[in-house]
Amino acid sequence: MSGALQNARRSAAWAGLALILLAASGCGHRTTVAQLPAPQAAPPAPQTYPSAPQATPPARIPITPVPRGGVSDEDLDFINTHRPILTEEGMATWYTAPYKGRQAANGQVFSDRALTAAHRTLPMGSLIVVTNLSTGQSSAMRITDRGPFADGKIIDLTIASAKATGIYRVGSARVRLDVYRTPKPIETGGRWCVQIGAFHSEHQAIKLKEQLLRKYPSSNVIEFPGEDSYWVRIRPQGDNREQAEFIASKLRPAEGEAFLTRLD
Repeated sequence: MSGALQNARRSAAWAGLALILLAASGCGHRTTVAQLPAPQAAPPAPQTYPSAPQATPPARIPITPVPRGGVSDEDLDFINTHRPILTEEGMATWYTAPYKGRQAANGQVFSDRALTAAHRTLPMGSLIVVTNLSTGQSSAMRITDRGPFADGKIIDLTIASAKATGIYRVGSARVRLDVYRTPKPIETGGRWCVQIGAFHSEHQAIKLKEQLLRKYPSSNVIEFPGEDSYWVRIRPQGDNREQAEFIASKLRPAEGEAFLTRLD
């Protein structure tokens, strides 16, 4: 009996040892899962804004030719058979080129002998008749230049046009301006700018130019010398009329006046 008891105890001991080894083996192969931090939300993408439109250099205004001498027989026939499409009254003066070979705003060489005139807003090449309201003298002519840049004046005549209307000797007169034909619409479209002057010093013109460049960075601003004076011209992007009108309405230069002007 003692031998059987010893065998039973020996078997139980071996069984217990086996269980211990099995448990140890299981612990050695247990997989541990690392506790990863909770995923963080991705940082918001930086906000982007559309870049400001780049100002493109303004295109050159194409030449608007007029007949030799300003008007043709066909122009006179048209005037005699049609009614004016627009009429305005105001003061007229005359002017001459400060140097020989100067180009008028329409791109052709200015001529004192041509029946032409300068107007701030009528399309280049417009066919008009100017009548001196004091004497009744009148003449047909074409718009080829820009001006006059002075309050109260609506048109500047060449010497030939001033003589034809009786204004040359007196220097200025009140006139009626009748528009008969325009190559482009008067009220819509067009290429526009604001011209400011006249400044007595170049320093004042450059100072205003720098202010305008800061205020209207997409515009083209230049300063240039005139006859005994300096001028500043601002062309909004696209030569847009509405923008030019807005700028002209806001400008209050310390010296000089702002004039809305059509370029084409």
